[in-house]
Amino acid sequence: MAVTIREVASAAGVSVSTVSRAFTAPDQVQPATRQRILDAAAELGYSPNPAARSLRGGSTGTLGLIVPDIANPFFPPIIKAMQARARRQGYTVLVADSDEREADELAVIAAVSKRVDGLILWASTLTEERLHELAGRMPLVVVNRHVPGIPEVRISLSAGIAQAAELLKAYGHRRCVFINASRAELSRGKSIQESFEALDLSLHELGPYEPRFETGVHAATLVAAHEATAVIAHNDLVALGVLHQMANLGMSVPRDVSVIGIDDTLLASVSTPGLTTIRIDPEEIATRAGDLLIETIAGSAGRGTTGLDATSPLVEIGSRLIPRASTGPAPTH
Repeated sequence: MAVTIREVASAAGVSVSTVSRAFTAPDQVQPATRQRILDAAAELGYSPNPAARSLRGGSTGTLGLIVPDIANPFFPPIIKAMQARARRQGYTVLVADSDEREADELAVIAAVSKRVDGLILWASTLTEERLHELAGRMPLVVVNRHVPGIPEVRISLSAGIAQAAELLKAYGHRRCVFINASRAELSRGKSIQESFEALDLSLHELGPYEPRFETGVHAATLVAAHEATAVIAHNDLVALGVLHQMANLGMSVPRDVSVIGIDDTLLASVSTPGLTTIRIDPEEIATRAGDLLIETIAGSAGRGTTGLDATSPLVEIGSRLIPRASTGPAPTH
């Protein structure tokens, strides 16, 4: 079998993207590092195919990122960090919005795919069959969506959710509500349910709805009807909608109900009261997702094909709870 670019990277002790640059943009690699790569390639018998040798000249030099909702304040810091990371690797980033609709996502992919070297799809709504078909045509990375054979960046909320459940338990809460605002990220609701049940906390799930501020406004009335004393929302936008509507209903947060969001966006720290939330580091996501796509592009060029990889890499990003003023002791009345 032909030697792959990943084997050269492993032998030289560098990343796949560094090996790619050593052959396609040698001025961007330290001379000593480039020589080490060339020595490893010669020893293994690796020779870049024509597609790999002309990767810079024959490619767009652009990475595609398709997100569910570009208006969500969670995404701009990720986009900015990914642009900075990609720029250092010689790429630019093209961003598009799927609006969490399968038809729109398909249309955006069709428009973008010819203008990029590879795609990152965030919480894709497409079927596995469609994603496999797409991965067979171009380098692809999925975020918060597990599809066998496709490189994946997974955001693990386990630690943050467990900390949130422990906080609510310590505050004396027993009846909680989870506002589910995603059909694609089914693992999020399951993880929350398991963490709360482990601490003997009752958790009623509402939704799924759309992950928007208006969802929180709508759900707040239902939360009050369930006599819940704590709410965990799908993201900060939904949680902020809950805070807004609770005030309209004459309820005090956290005196009457505690509220927890997910993402730790800028709005969480400036809301009134400050929103307790589960933090996901946007720079880490941007770095790991961007690097994984660049490595996938380089690996595809080294193999001379795209297609699925039975040993496709999985990158996991952690989380942690950021306590603020929106959580407190359960009401005694």
